Amino acid sequence: LNIANLANGCQKSIEIDDELKLRSLYDKQISNEVLGDPLGDEFKGYVFRISGGNDKQGFPMKQGVLHASRVRLLLSQGHSCYRPRRSGERKRKSVRGCIVGPDLSAISLVIVKQGEADIP
Repeated sequence: LNIANLANGCQKSIEIDDELKLRSLYDKQISNEVLGDPLGDEFKGYVFRISGGNDKQGFPMKQGVLHASRVRLLLSQGHSCYRPRRSGERKRKSVRGCIVGPDLSAISLVIVKQGEADIP
């Protein structure tokens, strides 16, 4: 988990190996708000917003792709996950859908509501 605190601009990276704790994030989409209580006692009272992530092969999640798997999209200038090399260039790229699943290696969260204790 990559947890960003927009109030003070810091970011923490925390590894959670327990599958049961991460199940509360499954089947949620990007920009959904989730409670921090199921993730562990250190996140009691926190509310997080899912802001993105990468799967185990490194493909980024893309907002608006309503799949829990990887899809190939034709991307052009102005789209996220793509930078054109020539003017007018379009390219078919693999991106991951915006639904959180067990095959993600990193999930980015933003703190919406601060809890009682600071994150270690």
